[in-house]
Amino acid sequence: MSILIRYVIRSHVGPFLFSFTLLTGLLFLNTIAQRLGQLMGKGLPWSVLGEFAVLALPHTVALTLPMSVLVAVLFAFSDLTAENEITAMTGGGVNPVRILVPLVGIGVILAGAMFLFNDRVLPESNHALRKLLVEVNLKSPTFQLREQVVNEVVADAGDRRRVYFLQAVRIDPVSSALEDVVIYDLSDPQARRTTYAKRGTMAFSETQTDLFLTLYDGTVLEVPSNRPGAFQLAEFQTQFLPIKGISNLLERGVAGDFRGDREMSTQMLADSAKAHDRARARYEADTKRESVFAVRRALGWRYQADSLVPPEMAVSGLATDTDNHDYQDFMGPDEISQSLLMTARANALQSEAMRFRAIEKRVEIHKKYSIAFACIVFVLIGAPLAVRFPRGGVGMVITVSVIIFALFWISLIGGETLADNGHVHPALAMWFPNLILLPLGILMVHRISKEVATARGGGWDDLLFTLSSGLKKPFLKASNRDET
Repeated sequence: MSILIRYVIRSHVGPFLFSFTLLTGLLFLNTIAQRLGQLMGKGLPWSVLGEFAVLALPHTVALTLPMSVLVAVLFAFSDLTAENEITAMTGGGVNPVRILVPLVGIGVILAGAMFLFNDRVLPESNHALRKLLVEVNLKSPTFQLREQVVNEVVADAGDRRRVYFLQAVRIDPVSSALEDVVIYDLSDPQARRTTYAKRGTMAFSETQTDLFLTLYDGTVLEVPSNRPGAFQLAEFQTQFLPIKGISNLLERGVAGDFRGDREMSTQMLADSAKAHDRARARYEADTKRESVFAVRRALGWRYQADSLVPPEMAVSGLATDTDNHDYQDFMGPDEISQSLLMTARANALQSEAMRFRAIEKRVEIHKKYSIAFACIVFVLIGAPLAVRFPRGGVGMVITVSVIIFALFWISLIGGETLADNGHVHPALAMWFPNLILLPLGILMVHRISKEVATARGGGWDDLLFTLSSGLKKPFLKASNRDET
């Protein structure tokens, strides 16, 4: 029996690795293509592009690993059944369910690994990726010069960092013409160079990372720092000044440490949900306190000795806290009602916002568990389907995988939307796909022995016939009841 188990497990390893590599590669390329326009044209170094690729990979793995489990089970069992190996095992007294038990165990291991991945690795990578994209967006791909202002120009050409200060009386944004230009070059610590020009033009490279200045009719004044009183003055009619790497500086650490829902672990999400619940309770308590105050003020209660007391308990001659409460003593019933109404509305809005935020956090918690548990569900539902339709080939494997996974994700996304809007409980919304597929998978596993013994054909025709028969059954039962 152990030999058969090892053989069945080995038959799943190849399809799993192939499908996981193929699906991850395709989705990863799609992710890169979607962000390519956001990254290109900004003069980013290759290290930043490599960092983006590494940080974008975990999100893709979170999608493709459960899908690869389903594809591997469907392909391996359809191949074993098509070659009559499952039938031979059944004829030898081995129940197909016993063969499925080790695969379920592997599914449990993968589910645990998937949850740890979604809980520890994925939030941190999402957080780092978001920070990187924010920093890239803050990095302007173009360089803007303002007229009659000393513009700081920082260039990073790779060998060293150069700093210029450029001033122009007039800058034409259409023709990029400059008038009365002054450029202070502070890059060389041994000499200070100042360039004066009556006019000039500026142009950018195609990648918008290099600035090219062409200056006319000017002078260059250079003052060495090691020779006091000495200077060098040179005149020119035309001078070409390239400034490379003006947009090649990426500021890191400016994105902040804010975390979204998908950038938190389950513990962070649970703590955040509890914090929102406490905030909601404070708003509700504040509304209750304001309501009690309004009722007591309407009954004639007044502040005395920094406390609100009824009229019969007020002591004449006792000082009141007029600085804090005198304006409230002159509020009439209408003013008190208006104040209470405004406070109640504001607190109700804040309380509702806190409730929805807490729901969003709990939805994300259940989503992590639900996606991980899907690895087990896909094993239970994939093997019986492959045994029932073994002649469908690779086309059947791809079609069934796409249908099942599409239904799973549509239900998950739809449930998340309903739960975030407060229409469905977070647990029910996120576990609904598994609650539907798990009983169906258990029922199909229970019947797997009969499918092996009585299967005929098992190709596309059989699959279409089974689907059409299942759709016709309700209508046939209804017509039979009408005839009777």
